[in-house]
Amino acid sequence: MYFAYVTTLKELHKHSNADRLLTTSVFGNNVIVDLNYHEGQRVIYFPVDGQLSEEFATDNNLVKKYVPVSELDDAQIEGKQIIQKDGVDVINVGGYMDAEKRNITALKLRGEKSDGLVLPIETLSKYVDVTTLRDGDMISVIDGHEICRKYIPKRKRNNSSGGSKYKVNKKELKETVSYPLFVEHIDTQQLAFNQNAFREGDTCYITLKMHGTSQRTANTLQITKKRRNPILKKLFKLRDKQTRKYQYITGTRRTTLREYDGGYYGSNKFRQKYHDFFKDKLPKGCEVFYEVVGYTEGNQTIMGKCSNKLVKDKDFQKQYGKETVFSYGCEVGENDAYVYRMIMMNEDGIMVELPWEQVQIEAEKMGAKCVPTFEKFIFTTWDDLMARVEKYYDGADPIGKTHVREGVVIRIDNRPSFTAYKHKNFSFKCLEGIIKDTSDMPDMEEAEELIVEDAI
Repeated sequence: MYFAYVTTLKELHKHSNADRLLTTSVFGNNVIVDLNYHEGQRVIYFPVDGQLSEEFATDNNLVKKYVPVSELDDAQIEGKQIIQKDGVDVINVGGYMDAEKRNITALKLRGEKSDGLVLPIETLSKYVDVTTLRDGDMISVIDGHEICRKYIPKRKRNNSSGGSKYKVNKKELKETVSYPLFVEHIDTQQLAFNQNAFREGDTCYITLKMHGTSQRTANTLQITKKRRNPILKKLFKLRDKQTRKYQYITGTRRTTLREYDGGYYGSNKFRQKYHDFFKDKLPKGCEVFYEVVGYTEGNQTIMGKCSNKLVKDKDFQKQYGKETVFSYGCEVGENDAYVYRMIMMNEDGIMVELPWEQVQIEAEKMGAKCVPTFEKFIFTTWDDLMARVEKYYDGADPIGKTHVREGVVIRIDNRPSFTAYKHKNFSFKCLEGIIKDTSDMPDMEEAEELIVEDAI
């Protein structure tokens, strides 16, 4: 989920290289604003990777609106840039956002970082009495009006292998198979907005956040219901036949895999070896979550590439070269997997979250890799936590080395369920925004299908 946040501006400073701009810190993120903003002003903050709704953006004149010069008088034209669209001279009389995308990205403007968007709280006045809003309130929909959502660019699905749709056969019409205890991936929320989640004495770990595709494999309960003849069922008051047994099953974040052909990459063959790797290694009720990084097959990358020139940062280009490829040290056509979570689940649905150190032990027994751990510490204060995060969240990826790291994950280990928060670095956010608009790689919330193998 994506949210905007109500907050109050506390400190504003002159932009280092622009007289008509100011900078401010919002939830620890540097944001550039114009001279109309002031300290103590109540605002709504939109983090990067979001998209404003068409209604909200239009109501507040935030999208570009081009009008032919011939329809304007001299006063309206003065000082405005004239461009040509479809052979006609036009002027933008609206805002700065693309009318279709309306997305929020991280960028550098005259040497200063801008990590998100700040708007006056009055921009919400059409939908709500803004005096009722409090600092920290999370906004996405107000009274049925969508304000913002996570930005997922539109792109064509890759069905080059033609096998992405699962074909239902006659047998499947007579029976249903379900895996009620196959746990889905949990979305990791942003650290900056979850300061209150930490308690003094919490056992915490800082681990590497990796940019790949999530996968999970479990030795879990399969329930098969076979439908009886409806006439006999009614006549003899019979129930559908049900069998229960443990099966190995693999899925992505939200869905399960039925076959390896097709899918958003054109083929899911690259996933099969990790299903096969964990098969026969997991005890009954065990599920392992891991990130697959590198390449799919051939020279196709799992995550999108990006020309570093588009970042518009000479130091970044000097350090990471002409292009960012999230290879994580893999050669072309190769990939690797890194475990980040394990659970145990009994037949009653009672789940036990394995502590991080136990996950590392179990992974080592199986010969699997874990995401790198930077530091273990006991939480004392927010300032102490952020000082530790500052040491690890930026710079070259420790595995890939040729590309920037995505950031870090801060885990709270002494909770009954998986509790972790992400903190991405600014350079990665810039790349992520560019890649979303230029790459053919899909968002990882894709729909996949199901791989099933008999468990021993």
